[in-house]
Amino acid sequence: MGILDFLKPSEYRDPVLGNLVRSKGYWRGAISLGSETGVPLLLAGPRAAPDETRLGLARELGQRYAALRPAIEGALFEHYEPYSDAESGEEADRGEILRLSRPDQVWGHVSPVRVLIERLGGVETVEIAYRTAWDTEHTVGARFQGWALMELNGSVI
Repeated sequence: MGILDFLKPSEYRDPVLGNLVRSKGYWRGAISLGSETGVPLLLAGPRAAPDETRLGLARELGQRYAALRPAIEGALFEHYEPYSDAESGEEADRGEILRLSRPDQVWGHVSPVRVLIERLGGVETVEIAYRTAWDTEHTVGARFQGWALMELNGSVI
């Protein structure tokens, strides 16, 4: 063991999630959400090893994601609706207005940018952050506690 070994990032190998590296207070890796692979994953936890509860939530998220999508798409569609009413001017002149009429149409216009799992308000929380085509200035996060959608929170990153 070298003198500066404490400066090396801690690493952890999970059989489901793969390699996780400790950096800036989080265990960082990647997760698959449906057909989206390589989505950045951040797990809050101590330097010694990732928190087992949060590891379990991350593993479970990959399996539950399809079942969570209807709640997410409904919340994203609600987030979209005020933007659809406000679109006009130059975009309208060029025919570039995004027109969605059903919640399931959001998926072609959003992409996951990060999954964060940490304790919020004393409860383990899974947050999936999305970039949207209609709100390019912000990222929105679908927050789950106990696998129930608690909120869609704007400007999470």
